[in-house]
Amino acid sequence: MLKGILSGSILLLLSQEELYGYKLSEKLTDFGFNDIPKGTIYPLLLSLEKKKLIKGTMKPSDTGPQRKYYSLTNTGAAEKNEFIMQWHNLKNSVDNLIKGSELNENE
Repeated sequence: MLKGILSGSILLLLSQEELYGYKLSEKLTDFGFNDIPKGTIYPLLLSLEKKKLIKGTMKPSDTGPQRKYYSLTNTGAAEKNEFIMQWHNLKNSVDNLIKGSELNENE
């Protein structure tokens, strides 16, 4: 489940701007994804690219070799919207479960 949440989160970030792998990893950390090993991001990017949800473009870097910047495809944008809908459904279900559990504890 975490892998799916991470993939959806990557799609969300790439819907806002083009990012290269390391910068994407930093952005995820900024949003609280602190425990994700750096080696997890690149296989996910490769998987998303193979599914044609994102596309990579090599661009020059000011500080060294070229970097591969990723952006969302139209298919990726539709997948992002599907992720958001599924997330809201999952969140509501877990919230209801927690509320029910708390009510039972207080009775």
